[in-house]
Amino acid sequence: MTSQNKIALITGGSRGLGRNTALALAKVGVDVVITYQSQEASAVEVVAAVEALGGKATAIRLDTADVPSFEGFVETLRGKLSTLWSQDRIDFLVNNAGFGAHAAIDATTEETFDTLMAVHLKGVFFLTQSLLPVITDGGRIVNLSSGLTRFSLPGYAAYAMMKGGIEVFTRYLAKELGPRGIAVNTVAPGAIETDFGGGVVRDNAGLNKMIAAQTALGRAGLPDDIGPVIASLLADGTGWVNAQRIEASGGMFL
Repeated sequence: MTSQNKIALITGGSRGLGRNTALALAKVGVDVVITYQSQEASAVEVVAAVEALGGKATAIRLDTADVPSFEGFVETLRGKLSTLWSQDRIDFLVNNAGFGAHAAIDATTEETFDTLMAVHLKGVFFLTQSLLPVITDGGRIVNLSSGLTRFSLPGYAAYAMMKGGIEVFTRYLAKELGPRGIAVNTVAPGAIETDFGGGVVRDNAGLNKMIAAQTALGRAGLPDDIGPVIASLLADGTGWVNAQRIEASGGMFL
């Protein structure tokens, strides 16, 4: 561990994959700033868990669909960086915040579509744009996508469309940020047992069994399968991996 730990910003870090990523990074000596939308108590618990591992952490409220709020969020972030770390930059950005929505194409409402787009596509684009001055040259960005951009399961068309856009965005970010030495990659989880989408993969035994049967490693994924993958992409030895889509699904639908 160096005298000045690197700092990662993880959106949606109060639960699920964001929480797991924060803890995976803390275990390898990376400090974290997490965002949360409504689950403040859970965010405080994650901060305490990082501190228990010997790291520094803080939590900031952020609605990733509220683009006009991003300017104020960045100013709050700068204040936290100055106060807690005597720094004015982050090293890593993990665009993780999101929610699941399941509806057939003929049953998808415009409201659902617009909300998915606001959080998963527009919000990621403009939040990243807002944070570019705060990310250090030579830093890294990881965007979260989904296995559903490679294989198709009925009911996820709108969600998967947004994630497909994120994969394109990753490549453009990598190209445009190359002169700054910033590597940008996509991690695409398969079906994971979290509360995502109402906890359907975790709680629906039939669906869980189907996923296990269609996965080479014979089970549905767990949060512990994803956080360390994201952490590995931010490690010192993986800086030459750039503009890639890395699927962490245990080998679903091969």
